[in-house]
This record gives sequence, C-alpha cells and structure tokens, in this order.
Amino acid sequence: MARQANVERTTKETRISVRVNLDGTGAYSVKTPLPFLTHMVEQLSRHGLLDLDVDATGDTHIDGHHTTEDLGFVLGKAVADALGDRAGIKRYGSATLPMDEACVTCALDLSGRPFFVWKVPMPKAKIGEFDTELAEVFFEAFARGAQCNLHMLLHQGEVLHHIVEISFKALARALREAATVDPRVAGVPSTKGTLTE
Repeated sequence: MARQANVERTTKETRISVRVNLDGTGAYSVKTPLPFLTHMVEQLSRHGLLDLDVDATGDTHIDGHHTTEDLGFVLGKAVADALGDRAGIKRYGSATLPMDEACVTCALDLSGRPFFVWKVPMPKAKIGEFDTELAEVFFEAFARGAQCNLHMLLHQGEVLHHIVEISFKALARALREAATVDPRVAGVPSTKGTLTE
C-alpha cells in the first residue's frame, strides 16, 4: 500500500502545496521564494529518501516567517497523512550527524502527540535571505503538523549555515528511521492501541 499524501493550504498569507511519498528514493521538486529554505527542504527529501513535490509562495515582502511556518506545518501534515494509522512503523528515530565543525542530534517519536524541544542556540542573523530564527519556526510547525515529538540538540557549531543544514539532515535521517515499516511490528507500536490521538 502506497504511503503517499497530498496536502494543500491557502491563506491570505501563503499558498502551500506538498506531495510526499514516504517510500521514495529522494527525488524532489521544491519551489519556495526563499532559496535557502528551498535548499533545506531538498535535504529532507534527499537524506530522508522522501519523494517530495513542494510549491510554496507567500508574503516574503514582509518577511519569511509565514512561508516558513506554513511550509513546515503542511509538510508535517503530509507526512502524518501518508503514515495513516502508523501501523507497523518503527515509531522512534534518531540521528546525530556532523557537518564540518557542527554536530546536531535529532530525536523523533511519531507518537501522534506534538511536542517540540529546541536546544540549538544561534544568534539572530541571515543566511542569504533566511533569518536564522526561522529554523526553529519550521521545526516546531513540522512537529505540530506531523503530530510528533521532536527534540533538536546542538552539540557544537560555529558556522550558521552548517548548524541549520545539519539540523535538517538530522531530521531527515531520524524520520527515515522512524517511518520505516518493521515486519516484526504487529499493528500500532503502542500499548494504548493508537498513535493518532
């Protein structure tokens, strides 16, 4: 059974369309008005082996906040929809990854309950047109949309581009692990019998 979903969301601030295939090969087409954000979402696809089609527009003449937040939420919602009742999945995933001097851990539980912890301190700055604080905004919105427990922890790092990029790559690898179907898992991996509430 294909684990795919297509989610669209239109507001006065943004228009977001996301199509995801959890069992893909890392193929992607990502269009956003923020080049660095585009590059980061491409990392999720490539390193998470998600096939992604993303088309996002928004009021970036104000700033990138609405577009980044809404894209994080819609992408998370598409992942949640593609997971269905989450039967048979590993549920938990984690990845500690380096990128030059930077190292980040992402720990993920596809629990059906959104919770977010961000321990990735960075100064307010810009990476291209992207405000560094928007990384946290994206991940928090993803956790809400995906209905998952998401913890991000920076071990060390100095170059802001590296810190943000390895955070996205760590999420990609953690999600890839957590969403994997394990043939030994019978039904939903929870003693309460559901991961969707």
